Amino acid sequence: MKITEIRTRVVQWKGKTVPLPPHFCTNPMDVIAPMLTKATMGTFTFHGWVIVEIFTDDGLVGIGNAALSPQVTKQVIDLYLKPLLLGADPWDIEFLWQHMYRKTMAFGRKGIAMVAISAVDIALWDLLGKSAKQPVYRLLGGRTKPRIPVYSSRLYSTPLDELARESAKYKAEGYKAMKLRFGWGPVDGAEGMQHNVALVRTVRETVGDGIDVMADAYMGWNLDYAKRMIPLLEKFNLRWLEEAVIPDDIHGYAELKKCGRIPISGGEHEYTIFGFRELIEARAVDYIQFDTNRVGGISAARKIAALAEAHQIPVIPHAGQMHNYHIVMASLNSPMAEYFPPVDVEVGNELFWYIFKGEPVAKDGFIDLDENVPGLGLTIDEKALKKFHVIE
Repeated sequence: MKITEIRTRVVQWKGKTVPLPPHFCTNPMDVIAPMLTKATMGTFTFHGWVIVEIFTDDGLVGIGNAALSPQVTKQVIDLYLKPLLLGADPWDIEFLWQHMYRKTMAFGRKGIAMVAISAVDIALWDLLGKSAKQPVYRLLGGRTKPRIPVYSSRLYSTPLDELARESAKYKAEGYKAMKLRFGWGPVDGAEGMQHNVALVRTVRETVGDGIDVMADAYMGWNLDYAKRMIPLLEKFNLRWLEEAVIPDDIHGYAELKKCGRIPISGGEHEYTIFGFRELIEARAVDYIQFDTNRVGGISAARKIAALAEAHQIPVIPHAGQMHNYHIVMASLNSPMAEYFPPVDVEVGNELFWYIFKGEPVAKDGFIDLDENVPGLGLTIDEKALKKFHVIE
């Protein structure tokens, strides 16, 4: 089997989106918000996606994707990665990953270049599954659980009555865990801290103590603010506090973890096994949350998962999507997966529901992967792409 062509397409949503109110979700722009004239969350919406298709001489097509900086990611693939792959045997997947990584090392290693490698690597693994006539998780070790428990991931900072209704809905639908987002950060002072506490209190009082509740600051806090917030949140028994500081502040993560009052999670914006080695050596996180279509693809994700298991740090990948689910299914050290319920387009996490067919729908707080569907189990919904502006 040889690679004959690689096609990349950027799809940009051109339909309606849900307006985002102020304080919808904390983010790294919040600390400079007083100097800005627009709501900061607008900077962290992404309404575009890059789709990668790898064609082979035996008629198989592997599908990969990524959601960050899709136009620039497409250029990296087209200009730097595609020439390395044409004519190659996709079964040489470790060599191909290393070739891409080392070719882009001078300007890559993390960020956009690694996102591009991730999208290509996911497509290669999809190809291998289709060639072997097996789902990808079987190539990674097979099934470690009958079904995958998932937690509902939305619960943005909305009016408290709306937040209560939404969290009650997820409980009624059978989820045993759910995650909310904070809305206030350091520039909002003590009053904002009380608003954050009210968000967590509302969800906890609505769902009770028998449901795991997690909370995400999405890089919008700093170490000082997080150390002040944690004592206020401790009584709500959070399963974890996510991305309380910016990704590069590894020592900040470690100091929060050392407090031992709320488990600390992170890694959504970290890259490759080397980045996670630093997090682990610094004893910085209680949960690892890489995103397979950012971290270096399935090739990198499986190595990080093994490293985390050796240190008994659970891996719960960021985001839904099939590439993450196959990693979770094949790893006993991944107790559950994140799940974005299908909703109208708002921040962009929902777009994969519009782009692909085959994504599993949660039932009673679980999803399953069809063992009779080879590869990742996704196809591109070409008809639905008419709702997007497509850049070839």
